[in-house]
Amino acid sequence: MNAVICLENVRKHYSRTLRTRAHEALKGISLEISEGEVFGFIGPNGAGKSTTIKIITGISRPSSGDVRLFGLDCRDASSRYRVGYVPESPSLYDYLTPLELLSMGLSLHGVKLTNERRHCMEWLSRLGLGHVAETQIKTFSKGMAQRTALAHALCIQPRLLVLDEPLSGLDPVGRREVIDLLAEFRSAGGTVFFSSHVLYDVERLADRFGLIHEGELLTLRSPQELADEQSNRFLVVYQCANPVDEASRCLRERQFEREIDEPELPLLLGVIAARGGRLVEVRPGASLESVFFSVIRNKDNDDGPNVDHQQCSESSGSGKRL
Repeated sequence: MNAVICLENVRKHYSRTLRTRAHEALKGISLEISEGEVFGFIGPNGAGKSTTIKIITGISRPSSGDVRLFGLDCRDASSRYRVGYVPESPSLYDYLTPLELLSMGLSLHGVKLTNERRHCMEWLSRLGLGHVAETQIKTFSKGMAQRTALAHALCIQPRLLVLDEPLSGLDPVGRREVIDLLAEFRSAGGTVFFSSHVLYDVERLADRFGLIHEGELLTLRSPQELADEQSNRFLVVYQCANPVDEASRCLRERQFEREIDEPELPLLLGVIAARGGRLVEVRPGASLESVFFSVIRNKDNDDGPNVDHQQCSESSGSGKRL
């Protein structure tokens, strides 16, 4: 498959200012995203996710390294032709209406349609904005502005979607609708690069995910690889007045989850029963959340392995086959 996004040893250094210290936001990121792949980018706040996305979209320049979109240098404006981008906090022309904004997007990307208005209205309606299509954006809530930005990114018939926290500010219904739209775009062969703090969304949507921490890409894996690596692990969800041990995580009031190795599973189930608890679910495999914390903990302790960039380069082009 052809590489849609290619980053080679990308670094970003910020000089010291009166308000900030000098620091290296990205420390040699190398990554390839293939055509038709959905890639989830995860990491703590300040890890370098948004910096990477801004470099990919040409908003910021790397201090060193090479960044290409569809084989073109990202500094070439033509590389961003029909690339739909939604930042975490969209800054829209709030004196425009959604209909005007989408029409402008079609014009900028050179998309020619027989009925432009109908095309824009279809996307606005799909994102629950049809009734405010001709209302100025400055009156919108954060969630409505987010959906407007998504409609703008999707209406240009994108070859690539680059989304920074695309579900931020959306209510549960809006989140479900956007997830369905992204799944539909993926099924049609679209390529998606998105960051998210919601690890469950990454597990559901991504063909691969990358974990970045303190400017370093620590791991690249697919959900299948994650499942294979954790084949002897089980996730136990139970209800109880209190957690049965310190390793249990609280999901909501009186409901907890615990990941455990297979040999220890019978003992844990016995403890839950003895404490008057009720078993909700037992399923094989660890969650992305546990891997997330494990990798970061190993990095902070200088015990975890760094990314093998050669291996990543060899496997990154395989997309869904991983």
